[in-house]
Amino acid sequence: MKKMLIISAIAALACSSVFAADGATIFKKCAVCHGQKAEKKYLNKVPVLTEIDAATRLADMKAYKDGSLNGGKGKVGMGGIMKGQMAPLSDDDMVAVNDYISTLK
Repeated sequence: MKKMLIISAIAALACSSVFAADGATIFKKCAVCHGQKAEKKYLNKVPVLTEIDAATRLADMKAYKDGSLNGGKGKVGMGGIMKGQMAPLSDDDMVAVNDYISTLK
């Protein structure tokens, strides 16, 4: 019985890492506007993502997704676009992307 529990626990851990969000892969669609290394100042309005602290970046992503950032307008008037970009992302996806951006500094 103990062997089964141990095997089940190991299998569960292995599966969770297989399905973990890959921030680098998810970020590829963001790179169109934000740059390959999140270094681009989009339309001279959107700040460089690597210059925003990680906690603020994650909070902004979640607020863009739920449309609550500045009444849905976002910080620089890009709320509608960003809401659409964030819509398919889970909380785990956003954390993974945020963590990936932090490695680009």
